[in-house]
Amino acid sequence: MKPSSGSTERSPQGDALLQRARISLRRTPRTEPHLWGKENRVYPPHAGRPGKRDPFLTPYTIDFSRSVATGLHPRVVLVMQSQGGKSEALLDIIGERLDNAPAPILYLGPSKQFLTEQWEPRVMDLLDEAKTLKKKVSRGKGMTKTRKVIAGVALRLAHGGSSTALKSDPASLGITDEADELLANVKGAGDPITLLDRRGETVPDFVHAIVSTPSEGIVQVERCEKSGLDFWAVADADEIKSKIWSLWQSGTRHHWTWRCPSCGERFIPRFECLEIPDIKRTTAARAKVEAHLVCPRNGCLLHDDVEGVLRQELNRTGVFAAPGQWFDENDELQGAPEASETVSYWVSGLASPFRSWGERAAAYVAAIRSGNEQEVKGVLNGAFGELWSPQGGDVPEWEELQKTIVLPYPSMRRPVGALYLTGGVDVQKMRLVYVVRAWGYSAESWLVEKGEIWGDTSQDDVWNRLSAEVIEREWDGMPLKRVFIDAGFRPGKKEMVPDHKVYEFCRRNARICFATKGFDRRPEPVSVKRIDVNPKGAKSKFGLDLVRIDTDFTKSWVHARLRWPDDQPGGWHVYEEIEESYLRQIVSEARILKPGGGFAWIAKHRENHFLDCEAMAFAAAFMLGVLRLFAPKRRERRPDEPKRDTIRGAIEPAAAVRAERPPSPPTAKPAAKPKRKAFVSSYM
Repeated sequence: MKPSSGSTERSPQGDALLQRARISLRRTPRTEPHLWGKENRVYPPHAGRPGKRDPFLTPYTIDFSRSVATGLHPRVVLVMQSQGGKSEALLDIIGERLDNAPAPILYLGPSKQFLTEQWEPRVMDLLDEAKTLKKKVSRGKGMTKTRKVIAGVALRLAHGGSSTALKSDPASLGITDEADELLANVKGAGDPITLLDRRGETVPDFVHAIVSTPSEGIVQVERCEKSGLDFWAVADADEIKSKIWSLWQSGTRHHWTWRCPSCGERFIPRFECLEIPDIKRTTAARAKVEAHLVCPRNGCLLHDDVEGVLRQELNRTGVFAAPGQWFDENDELQGAPEASETVSYWVSGLASPFRSWGERAAAYVAAIRSGNEQEVKGVLNGAFGELWSPQGGDVPEWEELQKTIVLPYPSMRRPVGALYLTGGVDVQKMRLVYVVRAWGYSAESWLVEKGEIWGDTSQDDVWNRLSAEVIEREWDGMPLKRVFIDAGFRPGKKEMVPDHKVYEFCRRNARICFATKGFDRRPEPVSVKRIDVNPKGAKSKFGLDLVRIDTDFTKSWVHARLRWPDDQPGGWHVYEEIEESYLRQIVSEARILKPGGGFAWIAKHRENHFLDCEAMAFAAAFMLGVLRLFAPKRRERRPDEPKRDTIRGAIEPAAAVRAERPPSPPTAKPAAKPKRKAFVSSYM
């Protein structure tokens, strides 16, 4: 029987195509990527943790995936350790976007091998395990290793060595994985990350998500006075080799914070917080058992457990914070980060739920004991998510200083051989750290006194105590000749640029106290600049000398004296009862070669105040000409010259000296000069 007029005959294949088209065009409400993953993803039996996806196991990836989905920033950066959950977060982002708001996606991996052997199989697992996506996948000849079509849009997979793939069709979402492993130049076409950015130039709301473990660079820690948190400081471009770190520090610089379960204060976990007892002599097995964390705010000891319960609890309280933000008394985050086109996140490997702190400590000890710098680099990058700095400058351990610079003399006394005293004062928010050092010939020196005066440095009390307890004192009759005070930290409001307490104090004690500022490089080791602003910000009739110090020169000089030969003049000494904390601070920094050339000082430990004080004390002595002081040469004694007792310094008795001399011959009396006749004028 023929079909009636106007009717059409449909085949089963046509019905299937129509059904697939309806599914592909179906839109579901947008949801956050981590919630989509929790609802739709199931790990296969061969996975490390089979079963339903649990994004809250790695809560530090949630803000990253949320920022990518919202599209408020064109670039979103995440820096973290390897095997910490970033790939799962990327799969959540891809799956949610293809399911709820299909748009072309371009994924950029580090290499072709990584792409075909590791990432493409995981993408296929994603498409198969998520039921909503499985129905939207176009399979057959159109599906290749590097191109998938889901819901009518393409998901392209490229690698760093392929310039063709990076010049393909536009994309609404770009993803760069392991940015530090990408080729620096793709067949002469330029930076692959920049090439991917160009794929989104014609697409509204284009977002580029970039993740990686870091690699090499020199970075310091700076404390935010408002929050009390120790953030990674922004480093010079020539000190950073890591691509991901350069991208991260150009953004908002969010750090993953924990709330200490003991003191309740917020802190940023990092490798420096991990304490490994007797690290130079311990074994990996011992480190695994004995390692623990130390809260940098109040020194609380945090011990991990086998099940990782403490880590889970700490991550449950985890919150990202950026410089400029702080936590109020209710532990609520306040303030806003600095405005940027890039929102960036960093999280320490210590937050990972997959490895204990002891396991990470064991890996680090094993790398140290191997003597292979590349192994140490791999642990710092991959296990802790931190930059590795090439070590340079043979800085001794603090234990060695007990044998090289400690001498059996008392503190608070003027040493024998001292010609004058200088001092250095480091200014912190709540204390003044100082040293007093004596100087002799050949720049030989002795630590006379060191200490800390606690108090709010924006108030007068602590400065009055510095005057009474240090500046106006004498040590066995010898006063201070010159004192340098660091004006780099400004107590009180930062907006009050020159009119802070350091300048006021130096004006009151202008005879011996000088405000200083340190610089990485200066044409001269120590130079003086006249400034003419008074404490109220107006012009001053009498200017103030600001001393500029080349800190590379002064710190290098101090470190060079730590291993001074015993048989050579010019030793750098400390007294017998010196504390361990002082010795640790003296070797708290190391001078290393920068990746871009030149040298830089990096902090091995956070506390370095006494090193800064000693560098200033030397700079003060340098200004006084200590390097030109040499002991006078001894001339040979004449036979008739009195001897001096080498111990008492007394002149030998004159009778004894006379008894040794031969009798002198009599001398003739000189003839008298003839008298001159007087001349009297007859004038008048």
